Amino acid sequence: MNKFQQMIQSKPMSLIVSLPDNDLELARAAIDAGADGIKFHINVNHRASGNHFQGLDHYHDVFVQVRKEFNGLMGIVLGDSLSKINREEFNRAVEWGFDYYSLYGFHLPASLVNAEGMARTFAIAHGYDPVILQGLSKFNLDALEISTVPKEEYGSRLHFEDVLLYSAIVQQVNIPTIVPSQRSLVPEDVRPLREAGVKAIMLGAVVTGDHVETLKKAVSDFRNEVDKLST
Repeated sequence: MNKFQQMIQSKPMSLIVSLPDNDLELARAAIDAGADGIKFHINVNHRASGNHFQGLDHYHDVFVQVRKEFNGLMGIVLGDSLSKINREEFNRAVEWGFDYYSLYGFHLPASLVNAEGMARTFAIAHGYDPVILQGLSKFNLDALEISTVPKEEYGSRLHFEDVLLYSAIVQQVNIPTIVPSQRSLVPEDVRPLREAGVKAIMLGAVVTGDHVETLKKAVSDFRNEVDKLST
């Protein structure tokens, strides 16, 4: 059982933080506030944060230092297009201690689906064809990220139809699901998401902002609410 599976199976709900920048102080803030996992980006023009992320080697010192300080789950988005993702960076990310990768299905090279060394998660986007999920059980993937909010609705409040969609997808697939904060989630959204069967919430820039203090407060507030699920 890999570290991702251990985290998901051992908790009623897990809390992952998708960092708005590959910054050591932001990572430390997320960890100190109680994140179960953190996620970095490379080779990405990131819509929510407005940041451009460079290649893996550019962040070597940050990644290695975070791995030294943090024994929890550490993930990486390898790129935002097929042309930006390469096996050499994947292999180095494994060597540096990354536990899982996260990619949209249409950015995920088929050759990486069975690659060893990291747990494998992928995302579906707004406009996805539900038919594609019927074949998911044939592949040894670790989680599905439900990133189905239209881009023009980023930052709006979570509504009940969102929750119903998440619940329907949970029932359709055979792997754990992650909901990212494309909506402006609030801590009170934790319980309905758990009732829908979601196994992890991933807080990103829409909720955390891009400063240490705002990130730390957001993560702490969600940590408190997630912890109530086990009481």
